Amino acid sequence: MQEKIFVISTKNTHYVVGVDGDGNLQHLHWGKKARETDYSFGLNGEYNSNLDMIKQEYTVFGGTMYRPCSFKCEYLDKCRDTLMKFDSAQEGDGSLDITLKDSAYSLYVTLCYRYSNDSDVITRFVKIENKSQNEIKIHRLMSAEISLPGEEAYDVTNTIGGWGSELQLETQTLKNGTVSFESRKGITGHTNSPFVILSQNADEDNGEVYFACLGYGGNFKIEVNRDYMYKTRAYLGLSDFDFSHNLKAGEIFESPKAYIGYCNGFAQMSNMMNHFAVDNILPKDFAHKPLPVLYNSWEATEFDVNTEHQLKLARLAKSIGCELFVMDDGWFGQRKNDHAGLGDWYVNEEKFPNGIDELINGVNDLGMDFGLWFEPEMVNPDSDLYRAHPDWTYHYDSRTPSLVRNQLVLNITKPEVEQYIFDCLDSMLSNHNIRYIKWDMNRPFSEIGAENLENQQELWYRHTKAVYSIADRLKEKYPYLQLEACASGGGRADYGALSHFDMVWTSDNTDPVDRLDIQRGFSMVYPIKCMRAWVTDWNSSTRPVSLDFRFNSSMQGSLSIGSNLLNYSDEELEKSRKYIAFYKNIREVVQFGDLYRLKNYGENGFYANQYVSADRSKSVVFICTSANSMFNRQYKSIRLKGLDENADYRLKADNCEIVKSGVYFNSVPIDVNIWRALDSKIWLLEKV
Repeated sequence: MQEKIFVISTKNTHYVVGVDGDGNLQHLHWGKKARETDYSFGLNGEYNSNLDMIKQEYTVFGGTMYRPCSFKCEYLDKCRDTLMKFDSAQEGDGSLDITLKDSAYSLYVTLCYRYSNDSDVITRFVKIENKSQNEIKIHRLMSAEISLPGEEAYDVTNTIGGWGSELQLETQTLKNGTVSFESRKGITGHTNSPFVILSQNADEDNGEVYFACLGYGGNFKIEVNRDYMYKTRAYLGLSDFDFSHNLKAGEIFESPKAYIGYCNGFAQMSNMMNHFAVDNILPKDFAHKPLPVLYNSWEATEFDVNTEHQLKLARLAKSIGCELFVMDDGWFGQRKNDHAGLGDWYVNEEKFPNGIDELINGVNDLGMDFGLWFEPEMVNPDSDLYRAHPDWTYHYDSRTPSLVRNQLVLNITKPEVEQYIFDCLDSMLSNHNIRYIKWDMNRPFSEIGAENLENQQELWYRHTKAVYSIADRLKEKYPYLQLEACASGGGRADYGALSHFDMVWTSDNTDPVDRLDIQRGFSMVYPIKCMRAWVTDWNSSTRPVSLDFRFNSSMQGSLSIGSNLLNYSDEELEKSRKYIAFYKNIREVVQFGDLYRLKNYGENGFYANQYVSADRSKSVVFICTSANSMFNRQYKSIRLKGLDENADYRLKADNCEIVKSGVYFNSVPIDVNIWRALDSKIWLLEKV
């Protein structure tokens, strides 16, 4: 077979694959650009045909290949050996599709690449097509396989955590074997994240960084392997834990998308993905629009909701500058606590005897939009829905269902259940002026029986796709609707959700000190505007934190208010009003600008994050000390980044102003007098 070379050219990089003389698709290069004519197989144009040694672009299970693979299947005759050879390629404007074929079984695997000259992020996914007359069972499917250059060990970064401690960054050097990150709960979960960062001697500003993010929020798996040849590879896609898929004759199965990139330093990585996500991943209707300042009434009222109380909160929320009022749990069915009512999505007449429109109209008359909380995938055993349809949950007849938070998971792989959920939400939206839905999901799966499915191991994937389908149908019918994905905190903080929802809830932990670490983890690869960040009364009795500090922390995302405003003094309301007005002035900078993580607790003992607008005309710096005293070191030093070096800036800080050049601010560290525990400052820079 004649050798072929394919060069993907992005803004600053080349991604190169080639077909060798044996028909194997090999990975040749990913990184800085060279001349396209430079790329070939080996120094002398030779190639190695040993499957276990070559850098296959997409490794399949079979033959003499023994390292981790990207694809594994079983044919009707029980053969589990796959032999993929190059079949064809189709190149277009910003696209490359390379098809591999197992000729003996008419199975086609198409590797899809999407790219542009505007970014260095490449979108990858795989299409599996069965052109035979027999069913093929897929056991493992990765969206992308990444071969990294060189023989040196890579630092591998992912997250660890749990409820209330999501997105805690952890880095390990992989010198041998395989490290994996995954979820087995039916959602992304709170521990590992569906992204991986691979680097060598990298920091915020320097060092080669390779990264990959998976656009999927169900059970995922990321593996990184360093083999006996000292070659490092990463695999990301569907978890093969309790997974298989029956690919019928003539069917095509498409993997979730993966977003991969190469850059210099972590700041460049974060900003690259931030801008790419806004332009290419987020739902289009709100991707380029700033998110409103919302008020959520949960912490003020919990389940005890009624029109009078909610309107009192709404008036106060409006008075301090909120633009959206969201009523949380407790408005529906017989929902007096978390033991009953889930699944019965009708307005509770005892709490709202005149109907919910009395509240909605009151909120609208104040000049705010109205939003509502739902948990559509769940049902309480104490509900009309469960009494009528106990078979609508995942279950085994021989097992007692496990209750988590007094609820069960609905089997939305059943078309009638998916339609029921859509109809409930559709009815509320069509009959009431609801502009915002907070979609919650508060428990993982268990007793995963789905008797409606021929292959019950497909339920994990089908459930996730059903959630996305409902969200897409709602947004198509109600283009003004904003959707927030929440899963007991940050259980759906991922690009799967962000392909269908406009934002995510990052954590139920709203402690402003803890949130700085959680928000740092989120900021590595996810868009800042999608990170809802609340000012609340959390932990105020055990670790009192000033209102200034709480606003400082929350203004570093999409500012939201969750405090009980009825308990606020006039002074606190006025301070909130001023901070919200200030946030609206810098909102575009925070939500759409570049982020520079200048300092963090772990390395520096205090936080300093800088946001710079796209046109570099405005910048804001948030500075927060930790709960420790820093041993009374009164002055700390901060060097700014990202400013236009050919312009002058006015820095407003601590009731004083100075004017310096951008090159000065980018080069000369500034001393900041901040030493008390849990202290905070905000600097504003604007071009003169």
